[in-house]
Amino acid sequence: MNRKLRMGMIGGGKDAFIGAIHRFAANMDGLIEVSAGALSTNPENAIASGKMLFLPADRTYLNYEEMITKEAALPANERIDFVTIVTPNFAHFAPAMMALDHGFHVVIEKPMTFTLDEAKQLQKKVEETGLLLCLTHTYAGYPLVKQARAMVSDGVFGKIRKVWVEYPQGWLSNLSEKEGNAQAAWRTDPTKSGKCGCMGDIGTHAAHLAEYITGLEITHLCADLNIMVPGRLLDDDGGVLLKFNNGAAGVLMASQVAAGEENALKIRVYGEKGGIEWAQHEPNTLLVKWLDAPTQILRAGGNYGDRLSSYAIKNSRTPGGHPEGYIEAFANIYHNFAQTLSAKIDGTTPTPEALDFPNVADGVRGMAFIDNVVASAQSDIKWTAYQL
Repeated sequence: MNRKLRMGMIGGGKDAFIGAIHRFAANMDGLIEVSAGALSTNPENAIASGKMLFLPADRTYLNYEEMITKEAALPANERIDFVTIVTPNFAHFAPAMMALDHGFHVVIEKPMTFTLDEAKQLQKKVEETGLLLCLTHTYAGYPLVKQARAMVSDGVFGKIRKVWVEYPQGWLSNLSEKEGNAQAAWRTDPTKSGKCGCMGDIGTHAAHLAEYITGLEITHLCADLNIMVPGRLLDDDGGVLLKFNNGAAGVLMASQVAAGEENALKIRVYGEKGGIEWAQHEPNTLLVKWLDAPTQILRAGGNYGDRLSSYAIKNSRTPGGHPEGYIEAFANIYHNFAQTLSAKIDGTTPTPEALDFPNVADGVRGMAFIDNVVASAQSDIKWTAYQL
């Protein structure tokens, strides 16, 4: 590729938190530029947001249908290469399907769709078109998460036996959705968020991280969902017992009423010979614990090729001791997607490291997690067989 990839953004206008994060991440490595946008359903906000991003007036659209249709009609050397969808959950499926139908690749926020059926339809469309879909499970982008995955895959810990993953937040400890908090309002609204609140929002991150690091799949679960704040319509707390396809057992906890917590995502994985511990609050450190040796501390750093996997090194930008965090992890998802898409456009084969980003299959599994957690929580049966 002798040019940047052209991105069209759906949602994410001014004052939108996650849209700005996507733009920071996409811009970090100089491979992508925002070329068009349908940035808000409010026409005034859409136009103002386009001006804020210095988009041409004729590439600032008032809705995603207009953007996709008009961009598809442009010459190949002008139109966007892919769309990024950063709308609330209920508004993911339709623009994603339309984009794919018009030949555009897709980057999409999680959870991928509003329902499992929509996720399956999206997967079928991706398979039919041969286009790429990238799901922004951010935490899979951290270098030492990739290091943990590589070590498990290489079998250094033997057979995996136990997984603990937790994601406590405290930001919904009050009825914030009734106090003018726009982020809380849609995330706790069943018509916009879906059938799950906390477990759909952050529980899916925890489930994906468990499967990503271990390379295993959840096969059965036993779930408990709670509404702790009176007047709330969706779960704000929950716990899930897990069974994996190799016989390993797991525990997953997610809560948005853990008062005082920020984004305290943490995972521990144990095999026959040892295991790992990683926490997002200290993302550049990986604890490696051994049955017959002292605990080892690994640190992220682009100059640590003698001790880290190629996947960890490729996703590190600076030497050890220069912290890289959430934005960089997010950017790694975009960077790998961009390299894969560029290779596809050029007719070349992307590296295995470039192909390492969450995809439509991960999105289907995320929606299946939500469906199965809700079904289990509503059932009197202890274990619910995982249905896809």
